[in-house]
Parts: sequence; structure tokens; C-alpha cells
Amino acid sequence: MSDLIFAGMDGIIILSVFAIVMLVIGYLSGRGEKNLHHSLSGYYLAGKNLGFIALFFTLYATQYSGNTIVGYAPSAYRTGFSWLQSVSFMTIIIGVYLLFAPRLYVVSKRQNFVTPTDWLQFRFKSKAVTLLSIFLMLWGLGNYLLEQLVAIGQAASGMTGGTIPYQIAVIVFVVVMLVYEWLGGMKAVAFTDVMQGVILMIGIIVFLIGGLYLVGGSFADVTHYINELEPVKTAVPSAEVSINWFSMLLLVGFGASIYPHAVQRIYSAQSEKTLKKSFSRMAWMPPITTGLVFLVGLIGIMLFPGLDTSGSEQLVGLMANEIAAINPFYYWVMIIFFGGIVAAIVSTADSVLLSFSSLLSNDVYGKFINPNATEHKKVMVGKVGGIVAVILLLWLAWNPPGTLYEIFVLKFELLVQVFPAFVLGLYWKRLNGRAVFWGMLIGAILAGILTFTGYKTIYGIHGGVIGLALNFVICVGGSLLTPSVKQSRKQEEDLASLDIDVKA
Repeated sequence: MSDLIFAGMDGIIILSVFAIVMLVIGYLSGRGEKNLHHSLSGYYLAGKNLGFIALFFTLYATQYSGNTIVGYAPSAYRTGFSWLQSVSFMTIIIGVYLLFAPRLYVVSKRQNFVTPTDWLQFRFKSKAVTLLSIFLMLWGLGNYLLEQLVAIGQAASGMTGGTIPYQIAVIVFVVVMLVYEWLGGMKAVAFTDVMQGVILMIGIIVFLIGGLYLVGGSFADVTHYINELEPVKTAVPSAEVSINWFSMLLLVGFGASIYPHAVQRIYSAQSEKTLKKSFSRMAWMPPITTGLVFLVGLIGIMLFPGLDTSGSEQLVGLMANEIAAINPFYYWVMIIFFGGIVAAIVSTADSVLLSFSSLLSNDVYGKFINPNATEHKKVMVGKVGGIVAVILLLWLAWNPPGTLYEIFVLKFELLVQVFPAFVLGLYWKRLNGRAVFWGMLIGAILAGILTFTGYKTIYGIHGGVIGLALNFVICVGGSLLTPSVKQSRKQEEDLASLDIDVKA
């Protein structure tokens, strides 16, 4: 992030205020909640009692973070109009949610699920499927958490003009996150999401208005400028770019919708009506969030022409300086907005960490190490395990392995392989655990080999999508070619009743 004119003491004050507010929210969320730390559902799912406002904003924070602003605007700057794909792949996530979320909610409520793999264990009764899905989900969460830790340090250090070094910034905000999450669990996470979501929405709008003011108030002038000086950025994308766009839609749409922390938001809803209402409002967020950030990136082409790749990564900071210099109102809005960006990154990290620790406590420890452990002990194991995981990831964060975008793509390549088991299993009773296991394993191996050997895309198609296609073929073909597995009578009744319950 470039040197900000409001970096320094003003930035430190705003970040300190956000940190204090988050700690207060954590304290108030846990105060008086006697069962919070003794119940998996209470700690990890807020007692499955999130109302519309809290659920909407925690879903919003799950899908968007401060990186959406800091990372997507430079991508639009470098790519031009073809980066409109960022709006479409955020939109498809909502469509995929609606494909399975109401149906999953019904069975999760009946079976009292806590983690995503609770569904897979219930559906397939296979230790192999459960273990493999746990590994792939932990892989995805670990990569995502690492991405957020790196971003926290960069954003906080940039906002304070380097007064707070990168490493210190990471440690301070990680400690804040661990404290309020320890105190209030999912409830604290959801309420901090409300605060940060509101600030991000308002800040993005003001940022765009300020950017348009700087270029004369007309986006038509921006389009004309880009078309005259950099026509490649307004040209029709090549076939490979278009294929890559479609591949990204599949990778992100299927991968992000089964993020463990996203699935747990589904479990946390107060009711199915609340869940559907939240998703219906979420459908408007891609154009309001990524759509506006896309426009910001295009305005940046006119404001700061000729930036190279590393220079374009500083675009949001460069524009913020220009906007903050307009008048005192914009100055303070930019300070609060950038503080909100840091807080939003922390908010995304806390959601990921909470889900990561739930998988450790409920799935790894509770299902395979100590099945007879009390829920209180499982919660404590998850808390401690989460702290250990953060320490290990912090060690990696000192020397980030690759750009944020590379880390972003990497986590989807393997996580998306869980999708066929997760969603196809909701609709197709014939799908069996053996086919699911081999499809997931072979798809993950293929995606991993392609990714780590440098073949991230082949003719524009991501390695994860190629692995996913093979995964689907094995799941469907294997299930059709093998004898139907007899399920328990109770499981047959539960699956058969889903259609009735969802329609009702």
C-alpha cells in the first residue's frame, strides 16, 4: 500500500478505536452466555439463533473482505473491462448457495450438525470420505487464513506509514482477534461483521464518488480515455480469456459456496425463512461491492496511467491520497474507510479461524481421537488448536509464499473437490461413499499436480476445474457401476423427507 497522507498518528488512532470496539463486542457477546463455552453449537454456531441482520452481514463478510477493495481494483486496472468477471463470479456464488443451502439447513437442523463434515459423515457413513474432506477443508481454510494474515500486516503497516511494522501489525491484530473470538465465539464474529460490513459499504460508495469527482464526474470520459490510450483494455476478450473467465466462474462458484465457514453460517440461521431472506439480499451485493470496486479500478487508469504490476498494486492507496486531499470530509472518511478495510480483513480471518478450530475440535479430535470427550473439552481443544495453527501460519506470513492472488487461487483448487460429495449427495440417493472418496482423491491429486507443477491453467481452464470434472465423472460413473449400498431405514426416511420439508 502506498504512503497515505493520513498515515501516522491519525491512522494509529483509528485502528486503535477499531481494535477496542472489537474487544468490547467480544466481551458483550460472551457476557451472561453460560453455555457458550460448554456447547459446540453455542460457541461455533451462536446457538443456531442468528437473526436476519447478523446473518446477512456475516454472510457478506464471508464473501467479501478488505482484500476485495485492495486486490480487485488493481486487477481491474491491469485487465480493463474484462475484469467485469469479478461481479459475475461473486454472483454465481449466491446462485450455488441457493442450490443447496435451504435443503442442507433442513437436515442440519434435524441432525444438529456443527461442521460441514457432519453432513458428509451422516450421508456416507465413511471414515475415508470424512477424513479426506477434513483434510481438504483444512487445506483451504489454512491457505485462506494465511492470505488474511499477510493482508492484515500490509494494510495496517501501510495505514500507519510504517510506524507500526508489518510483523507487529500482524501480531497486534491477531491477538485482538483471538481475544474477542475466545470471549464470544460465533456471536462475537457475527456482530463485528455487522460493524465492518456497514463501514465497507459506505466507504466504497464515497470512494467511488471521490474518484469520479477527480476525473470530472463522468464515467463516459473514463471509458473514452481508456479506449483511446489503451484500447486493449476495452477490446473483446480473446477466446482463452473467455474460457478462463468461465473456468473461474466454476472454480469460485463451487469452491467458495462450500467454504466451511460459509456452510456454518447456513447452520447458524435462526430459521429457514431468515436464511432465504439473507440470501435474497445478498444477491444485490456483487454489483454494489465488486461492481463499484471494478469501476474504481477503471477510474484509476485515467488518474494514474502507465503503472506497472507492482505499481498498480498500490492503486487504492494512491487514489485514497488524492481523494483525501479534496476536503476534510473526504480526509476523515478515507481514514475511517481504511481502518474499516483492516478491520474487515481481521473479520474475515476470525471467521476462517473459528471454522478451522471447529474442524479440529469436532472432527479431528471429537470423531477420531476422543469420541467420548465432553463438548466443553472439544471447545477448549478447538480454541487451543486454533492458536497453535495461527502461530504456525504467522511463521509463514513473515515471508509470504507468493502474491495474494496466487494464494487465493491455490486454496480453491483442492477445496472445490469436496463439492460433488457435498451437493450431489443432497439430491442423488444412489451416490455412494466409495465413488465419492475416489473421485475426491483423484480430483485433488490431479488438481494439485497441475497447480504445483506450474500448469495452473490449460487453455485457460484451471487445474482445479479439470480435477473437478474428473471427480464428477468418477462419482457418477462409480455410483452407477457399483451395486446400490443399502442405507439405514432412518437415513432413508431422513433423505426422503427432505423434499417435503423444503417445500413446506
